[in-house]
Amino acid sequence: MPEMIFHIRWPDGTPERCYSPSLVIKDYLTPGESYGLDDFLVRSRTALGIASARVEARYGHPCSLALAQLARIEATAKRFSNAPEPRVTVEAFDA
Repeated sequence: MPEMIFHIRWPDGTPERCYSPSLVIKDYLTPGESYGLDDFLVRSRTALGIASARVEARYGHPCSLALAQLARIEATAKRFSNAPEPRVTVEAFDA
């Protein structure tokens, strides 16, 4: 399966390198776009969930790396849940 690295920037300016086991992330996030925190979480959950399901369909088990990435995104997002209008920017994709 083609993997994808996507680079984001959190509302406080902190960059993060993220992993997806599938190119499906490109259907949900766009480089150069900034997403409201809740929208970014929904898009990330959906895309990484689909990616993990694709791995499961092919190999018989969900993708632990995709699920771990989602857990890191969700944990970091909690830090910004009370910020006024927090936004996450998708900076780039690396194949």
